Amino acid sequence: MEQVVDYLADERRKAEFDVEAMKIVWAGSKHDFDVSHRISRLVASDPVFSKDGKARLGRNEAFKNTLRKSAHAWKIIIELRLTEEEATKLRDFVDEPAPIDMHWDMFIPTIIGQGTEEQQKKWLPLAYKLQIIGCYAQTELGHGSNVQGLETTAKFDPKTDEFIINSPTLTSSKWWPGGLGRVSTHAVVHARLITDGQDHGVHGFIVQLRSLDDHSPLPGITVGDIGMKFGNGAYNTMDNGVLRLDHVRIPRNQMLMRVSEVTREGKFMQSDVPRQLVYGTMVNARQKIVSAASCALSRAVCVAMRYSAVRRQFGSQDGGLETQVIDYKTQQSRLFPLLATTYAYRFVGEWLKWLYKDVTQRLQSCDFSTLPEAHACTAGLKSLTTSTTADGIEECRKLCGGHGYLCSSGLPELFAFYVPACTYEGDNFVLLLQVARFLVKTVSQMGSGKKLFGTTAYIGRIEYLLQCNCDAQRAEDWIKPSMILEAFETRAARMSFACAQNISKMPSPEEEHVLIKRSRSGFTELSCDLVEAAVAHCQLLVVSKFKEKLQQNTPGKGVKEQLQLLFGIYALSLLHKHQGDFLSTGSITPRQASLVNDQLRSLYAQVRRNAIALVDAFNYTDHYLGSVLGRYDGNVYPNLYNEAWKDPLNDSVVPDGYREYIYPMLKQKLTNAKL
Repeated sequence: MEQVVDYLADERRKAEFDVEAMKIVWAGSKHDFDVSHRISRLVASDPVFSKDGKARLGRNEAFKNTLRKSAHAWKIIIELRLTEEEATKLRDFVDEPAPIDMHWDMFIPTIIGQGTEEQQKKWLPLAYKLQIIGCYAQTELGHGSNVQGLETTAKFDPKTDEFIINSPTLTSSKWWPGGLGRVSTHAVVHARLITDGQDHGVHGFIVQLRSLDDHSPLPGITVGDIGMKFGNGAYNTMDNGVLRLDHVRIPRNQMLMRVSEVTREGKFMQSDVPRQLVYGTMVNARQKIVSAASCALSRAVCVAMRYSAVRRQFGSQDGGLETQVIDYKTQQSRLFPLLATTYAYRFVGEWLKWLYKDVTQRLQSCDFSTLPEAHACTAGLKSLTTSTTADGIEECRKLCGGHGYLCSSGLPELFAFYVPACTYEGDNFVLLLQVARFLVKTVSQMGSGKKLFGTTAYIGRIEYLLQCNCDAQRAEDWIKPSMILEAFETRAARMSFACAQNISKMPSPEEEHVLIKRSRSGFTELSCDLVEAAVAHCQLLVVSKFKEKLQQNTPGKGVKEQLQLLFGIYALSLLHKHQGDFLSTGSITPRQASLVNDQLRSLYAQVRRNAIALVDAFNYTDHYLGSVLGRYDGNVYPNLYNEAWKDPLNDSVVPDGYREYIYPMLKQKLTNAKL
């Protein structure tokens, strides 16, 4: 039996903190850690969930292989009687986009959020038992983020008590919904509700797409897959679909009617349930995306960190060992901020879960006061975290040198899998403009005497923040969380205030509705400035929630000290990267910006000793990482070598095509060639 050697053992011995305690901090609680640990090992030990050769499969093979894994996962869930929490974890650790993902993530939550009690009793038992498989058909070929611009129609026919769902144009074809292309039997279709010629806006309707007997599309349904997507495997295991509906009739009671309904006589009515509850599904989806960002980025960072400790390059003296790549300052300045970012996003994700629960409880009792804030937070943080994570995964690939480009590194597929997050559930720049609108409105309310709470409380201190000066005199001052936070508050407040002022000064050609016209033209003209202000606000949010985490009681030797170092690296690397904003707003001086850089170098040296232990705290199995470069034991090179020989091109010594193409070239006589 081959002896297992830990090539990273020396790195692990350097750790100055309790790694097991940090694992619980990362997981969120002892309970969350126990569930994740148990389920991830269950998946890793099951040969059906093996990832071997996944990147080499053709589209049809990959799709069928994912269906096989999904069916096996469902079998395990039933046989082991897993809870909903455990079942969700199991699907996460199988780590393959599957056609039934949207069934659990969007179809069921939408029925819960927007269906009446009667509708829930009918549809949820079928959905929970997988007797039907649903998807979420909102996005259209010609319309994505602009939901109000959707073209699909749902006209009520009072003669038959039915809705007629129709795709009137090519661009009204539903396009992109996961699970739609080949698997789903039903969909929540979003369409414009029309009764008696009047358009009541976009509503959701449950539409059956395929026969439950032979899976063939029902009359009036044209449905299929939209084709190969970016990357090798990644989202190509998902059947993102296209759907056209040709006057498809459904019963009236298949309109989701918790918030509004159409009576038998065709009268449109609002229910007593507040319409704002509809936003709950969207807010929930976006807060999950923020949590997923820390997971995806941490996987890439784990791979790059371990490989950086294994890889040696240059710097040898007299034939001795070359320098570990992780010891180069250029590597640390690129990799350690990403490590800190994974922890920062983990903690803001925890807070966002709390915010979602809080706003949901408030909505149930018709308290809408925190809904605008929740919308702005989830929209802004979705944009910030997904953009940073996509860029961070690609940076980790570069940090692994040439080997990072191999599929066996796991990084190309991770990037291809993750990058769509920058677009789905709202284009990132559109979302930032929504945040900016919220900020400008908040600033404009300052004169009304309205007290600000929550994430915009700092804007309530805007008079102070417009006047204050940063007190940093030495590099060591930049490790003080309160000083860092105030610098971020000052920058964000001044940028939002400047945008609000500039919008108010925008010329308007007519006196009527002057403020509205100024606002609209101002937002269009100043959209780039507004995006930057929104980013500043969102970065402040992450910094403030990380700081709050530091103030909590965190057990375990050295754990709090490591979190303080990571907080400093996260915040100061952002300050350094965006120092143009901090300097132009007068939030810090050029001298103080230089001190930030000095302090960062010191922090990198302190984290270096704990770098491998800090990624070990993610507690990922080799199966989940799916990377030869990121192996826990650090035994990279023999496994890279062995992986190469598994490629189908190496199945024969002489390649297919040799006789047809290579041999004739080698034997040709170039009598007239000018070469």
